[in-house]
Amino acid sequence: MEQQIRFCTTSDGVRIAYATVGEGPPLVMVPGWVSHLELEWEYPQRRSFLEALAEHFFLVKYDKRGTGLSDRNVSDFSIDARLRDLQAVVQHLKLRRFALLGVSEGGAVAVAYAARRPRVVSRLVLYGAHARMVPTPEQRETIDALVALVRAEWGLGSRTLANIFMPEASPEEVQFFVKLQEAGATRDDAAAMLRANVETDVSHFLSHVKAPTLVVHVRGDLAVPFEAGRELAGGIPNARLVPIEGHRHSPDATGMTQIQQATLDFLLADEEAQKQKQAAAAPTEAGPLTILFTDITSSTALTQRLGDAKAQELLRAHNTIVRDALRQHTGSEIKHTGDGIMASFPSASNALHCAITIQKAVEGHSVGAPRPVGAPLQVHIGLNAGEPVAEEQDLFGTAVQLARRICDKAEGGEILASDVVRQLVAGKGFLFSDRGEAALRGFEDPVRLYELRWREEG
Repeated sequence: MEQQIRFCTTSDGVRIAYATVGEGPPLVMVPGWVSHLELEWEYPQRRSFLEALAEHFFLVKYDKRGTGLSDRNVSDFSIDARLRDLQAVVQHLKLRRFALLGVSEGGAVAVAYAARRPRVVSRLVLYGAHARMVPTPEQRETIDALVALVRAEWGLGSRTLANIFMPEASPEEVQFFVKLQEAGATRDDAAAMLRANVETDVSHFLSHVKAPTLVVHVRGDLAVPFEAGRELAGGIPNARLVPIEGHRHSPDATGMTQIQQATLDFLLADEEAQKQKQAAAAPTEAGPLTILFTDITSSTALTQRLGDAKAQELLRAHNTIVRDALRQHTGSEIKHTGDGIMASFPSASNALHCAITIQKAVEGHSVGAPRPVGAPLQVHIGLNAGEPVAEEQDLFGTAVQLARRICDKAEGGEILASDVVRQLVAGKGFLFSDRGEAALRGFEDPVRLYELRWREEG
């Protein structure tokens, strides 16, 4: 099995080298810190990992700008610039839909790409990645010193980075990693990339990732702390976190095997799911379900008053609260709606208990992620029950539309439900107030609504 190396050009004129190997559904690997297509293919441990993926997929790997066989001495290492590298490869190969594997700093690029192009990315795997770095003043001083060292003495700097990336590594491993770095980037490009990584922040993209996501992270990673993996898994809807024991960001043979197995299990499960999906004839009735919508109250006004960063913090708090409540009450997240979440429940009682848990958590009873201090987070919730149509992991139909409109009618801190939901839980201890009939957009007849008196529950 041999890789084929080719070249393409980005929209801003940077020449990018990429390699392809294997057959099957496409899997695009977004590189981490420093890569070199030829050197990594020659190193047995790296090649074994790549060949294992290529046994099942059409594997695409590339050297980002400033590294490996791609153009050197570039000035722009921003996320947008690195997205142009990825897009150039995708367009050159005419890929229409594919899985993404983001490694280390490449994870941030993969997250941003998956969020911006949800119809293109089928599955997302993130290894040793982070959405953002928030160094303490002492850590920033260390980073500044490391950047200065790399720029002044790249040989010593590459060895220092090797000690951070792969503690307790064998002399042979260290020698290869140092060789890879020095052959893969100039001192000025390496220093610029280090600085750009500190400034990277794609946390605002996490909630917009639609693709099923696997996050793999080493518990004792000294380069990218495990908490960064937890943030990724917590911020991306329905993401799964797989911890690996150890301390090395650049894994040894054992760690590489674990990463390989977790990645293949996740990606090949999607292939089996696709076969089952293709065998299904048409959209189907999902059966009786209770649909729940949440929405952050006055989100636009909050953003204008608090600013983008603080508003995004509120959104992350909302997402964490809702997802914790869904797990507690066996709800299924269907999708993120921008300022809220749509979920479904086989039980109307569970849906109402979930809504109560959410509102109580928002009021201050945290279920896993306390809201930002002093932030005026309020949520309104709407529920309806019926038999929606299920298609491509989403729900459609009148039952869903009515739940959405009921949510729109609710005020901050309220839980509104249709009469169908109220009747389904009759005699189960829920207290409702009749809010009368309301005209809802898209429905000819008025709809009677009921407010769940959640502060009086339990």
